[in-house]
Amino acid sequence: MVIDFHTHTFPAKISEKTLAKLALASHTKYFTDGSTDGLRASMEASGVDYSVNLPVMTSPGQVEKVNRSLMESRESLLSQGIVTFGGMHPDYDNYREELRLLKAHGIPGVKLHPAYQNTDLDDIRMERIIGCASELGLIVLAHAGIDIGITDHNYASVRHILNVLRDVRPEKLVLAHMGNWGCWEDVESDLAGAPVWLDTAFSIGPVTPDDSQKEAPYLSYNLTEKDFVRIARKHGTDKILFATDSPWESQESYIQRIQSLPLDEAEKTRIFSENAKELLQPAGRPY
Repeated sequence: MVIDFHTHTFPAKISEKTLAKLALASHTKYFTDGSTDGLRASMEASGVDYSVNLPVMTSPGQVEKVNRSLMESRESLLSQGIVTFGGMHPDYDNYREELRLLKAHGIPGVKLHPAYQNTDLDDIRMERIIGCASELGLIVLAHAGIDIGITDHNYASVRHILNVLRDVRPEKLVLAHMGNWGCWEDVESDLAGAPVWLDTAFSIGPVTPDDSQKEAPYLSYNLTEKDFVRIARKHGTDKILFATDSPWESQESYIQRIQSLPLDEAEKTRIFSENAKELLQPAGRPY
């Protein structure tokens, strides 16, 4: 079984426009059309059994509208192998009731994106959301590290993350991009082994640029295979979640990247599915 713990979809009517805008900002290639149907086609072609859909709220006004839509479509999405999270924004005031509503509707977690929400992860507004979600048993998946499209500030640095762990002590915090994209020395020295899960999304090279950016400096930011394995084992392969960041990576090629690593079969099985199953099953997921 393969569970991709980090994917994104957009409503079909805006997916093309949204992907074009994001690709322009990040200078990277996308591998699906960004729609639910596009993700399903990718899953079928690559052998992914389940994908976790992560909505990103770029304004507080999106929270209720997007979450209501996802709650209504949860069962339909799940029948297609897509487990949807909800989203939250630090400037949304009624976060406690919204998180309770998500839980009541069987949504297993929420996505936070500090860079797109222009808020450091250890800001009190973020910490309150993370703390409340943890009290409810919800998973919080947060973008971690530099965002390839917003490079002027690291809104979720290792320092910010360690502050959250000290202040909130969340039980189910997943850090995207192997804990801190582009800041691998900090991950290895200060974060590896902490009580968090790391997802593999957009972290093990190479980055695929658009045709105009073949010499862009960030193409070397991803981990080498050797560095990836060393950090994963230091952190514990029982806390690593297979993830691609689709549509920004090919699910098929990313599976091949993990398969080619010098990890034993038990470690690969945990990364591909068992760790995700253990994290998701308390929320009632039928895996």
